[in-house]
Amino acid sequence: MRIALVHDYLREYGGAERVLECMREIWPGAPVYTSFVDWDGLGIHADRFRSWDIRTSWIQQNIIVRKLHSPLRFLARYVWESFDFSSFDVILSSSGWFICRGIRKRNALHISYIHHPPRNLYGYATGSSFQRHAIVRWYAFFVNFFLRQYDYETAQRVDYLIANSQETVRRIKKFYRRDSMVIYPPIHISPHSHRVTWQDREYYLCVGRLAYAKRVDIVIQACNNLSLPLKIVGTGKEEASLRRIAGSTIAFLGSVPDDMLPEIYARAKALIFCAIDEDFGMVPVEAMAHGVPVIAFASGGVKETVIDGVTGLLVPDLSVDAFVQAIQKFERMSVDWENACRKRAKEFSKERFKNELSSFVEEAYNTWLSSKQPKKNRKKNANHD
Repeated sequence: MRIALVHDYLREYGGAERVLECMREIWPGAPVYTSFVDWDGLGIHADRFRSWDIRTSWIQQNIIVRKLHSPLRFLARYVWESFDFSSFDVILSSSGWFICRGIRKRNALHISYIHHPPRNLYGYATGSSFQRHAIVRWYAFFVNFFLRQYDYETAQRVDYLIANSQETVRRIKKFYRRDSMVIYPPIHISPHSHRVTWQDREYYLCVGRLAYAKRVDIVIQACNNLSLPLKIVGTGKEEASLRRIAGSTIAFLGSVPDDMLPEIYARAKALIFCAIDEDFGMVPVEAMAHGVPVIAFASGGVKETVIDGVTGLLVPDLSVDAFVQAIQKFERMSVDWENACRKRAKEFSKERFKNELSSFVEEAYNTWLSSKQPKKNRKKNANHD
């Protein structure tokens, strides 16, 4: 079975890239097709991908399109149709914002792992707040009209759709009118993660891209109001504005290597997570894997992973006051958070993901291959059996 992996682009390191890494661990010989790679944007994580067989599109050589890929997203069709997949049996796409389902699969089976239908096309919060500007809204209105049609069309071409959560299943059904099955993303659970006594936990924690949809500003303001220590792991477009509102108890740690994260998690009282319409949310589960409870906005896939009152608190309102009250409530509670969190996180392990995905791909391929056999051969094989 000759398999190709397809990914929107490699520009920053987040949950989708972790899923791609795990896919390549299952199929280490598979080449990865992507629109472009931004080695500088990947920062300290670039070395994860340098040894891979990565095949980029014509965008890689066009610095203007690469830099302006967001406003020029209507070019996505011409990016994916430029690739030749005629030598592969199975194409497994890791699809989100840049609609990499739009490939010409020829005689191959196409399975698409959907992180989310493109947020910008369907009114969900995105990584920036640019659409507050009138000219951007008008441009997006016209471009997105045609991109929604393209997005729907490409979803119909795929043989099988896999969703990363029940929340994404609902969105796929709503926007694509198709059924899908859930395979939750892989969460690395270290058997040697740091353990400290609860009294030694010193601060609250926020982990992830510093993007508008993550609403880190609410986390900061809540901790400002309570004068609580907060450590922020991650970088992004919103960093400068977030630093301006941060008080003296807030520390920005920037990009942190994976081998340093366990120590940071170990001394955290709780992860505070304010992301809007999160499709799954790998960070809360990662925190729970380290025994850290989660105070999260009750939105999207987080409601599938965080158990209110057991592995954290779900906050119904996305406001500073609501999170201040939730943190105060959390401080008063006496719960065995650590053991409950670790137990819950095991349900989302990397081993589970690998087993479920590899089994699904193999079964889907065998079914597809059988359907391609001439009827005479199928009848002959049936009689032989």
